Amino acid sequence: MKRQFKVLLAGLCLMAMAPLHAAAPVAKIEAMLAKPQQLCGRFDQSKQLAGMKKALASNGRFCVVAGKGVLWRTLQPFPNTLRLTRDEIVHFQGERVAMRLDAKTEPVVKMINSVLFSLLAGDLAQLDTLFEVDGSIDGGTWQVALKARQPALAKAIGSIRLDGGAFVKNISISEASGDRTSIVFSAIETGPSAITAQEAALF
Repeated sequence: MKRQFKVLLAGLCLMAMAPLHAAAPVAKIEAMLAKPQQLCGRFDQSKQLAGMKKALASNGRFCVVAGKGVLWRTLQPFPNTLRLTRDEIVHFQGERVAMRLDAKTEPVVKMINSVLFSLLAGDLAQLDTLFEVDGSIDGGTWQVALKARQPALAKAIGSIRLDGGAFVKNISISEASGDRTSIVFSAIETGPSAITAQEAALF
């Protein structure tokens, strides 16, 4: 749950990371990114644990719905679902709620959700206090590096590099422990038809 939570935060939050910072060239990157109300697609994740030779692979679907939250559905190797809203994080196994974390009583959940919804809402002042941001543009593509300012956030997330065009396409996460995660997003769809009835029901 803990590792999956880190990946969800770094992955899906950053799918909506357009307004990270007003300084150039990140302001130009913001203008390049699409900002749909609904965004869904496929993710392929590779997790390299420190001290292990073989990476752990998984894949599934994600959905970001503005004003509601984020859905991260792992389909392989083991199906499970995480839902993040402003008030809580819910871990589903099938249709059963396996774990529920309340942002009011869990300081880490409150911090992570603050980052997530600052990204979704474009709260530049909040994000500027949490991250050091470095971006570059090459034609129609861009790269961004995020480094947490606060030790607690750095411990939870680590440093992040991402790139893309109209959407985030690749994310690399390097944790203080030495673990590394790579996520590739594909088959991205936007608009009301992007999210299935089953996924919409989980919100």
